[in-house]
Amino acid sequence: MPVVHRGTVVFAHGSGSSRLSPRNQAVAGALEREGFATLLFDLLTPEEALDRRNVFDIALLARRLEEATRWLRTELPEEKPLGFFGASTGAAAALLAAADLGEAVSAVVSRGGRPDLAPAALPRVTAPTLLIVGSRDTDVLELNRSALGLMRSNARLEVIEGATHLFEEVGALERVADLASDWFKAHLSGGTSRNRGSEGARSTPG
Repeated sequence: MPVVHRGTVVFAHGSGSSRLSPRNQAVAGALEREGFATLLFDLLTPEEALDRRNVFDIALLARRLEEATRWLRTELPEEKPLGFFGASTGAAAALLAAADLGEAVSAVVSRGGRPDLAPAALPRVTAPTLLIVGSRDTDVLELNRSALGLMRSNARLEVIEGATHLFEEVGALERVADLASDWFKAHLSGGTSRNRGSEGARSTPG
């Protein structure tokens, strides 16, 4: 646990990845340095992961996130506010779990996410949501723009100029971490208004 504890961020990795994802590990490290506790875990058992259908079973992945959230609340009943950070398909699971859990989730950040895989959940998400996409990840960018229009919560799309899907470009992942940190600082305090409607997209240099 960090010395200054702002809240806890639970990570949901994308397809073909795990709790050891170097990108999520890097973002988690940055969040920890800013005073957040983080939880990274495998959404599937090794046996389940062998079946590719499970990797894209968003309802199953969301249930695992919900179970982890309930476990946190049971084990740490005095815990600070909680947020989700989802990548790729994990972002769809995070949005579905956030919709189901309602006020238990204070904020969501999606990195290169696939919100189109949980379309029915998007209008039900009440947590402030930040969608981060690279400008060169063109197909996913269009999917996120469409998803933004379906969301009724305080939602924003940030476009990192020059970045691709994995944010491997110099400075791109650091920008993701900065944006996520700022979003969680603003919205894990409990003082944020919900249901404000969608906000416009912004481009940021990568």
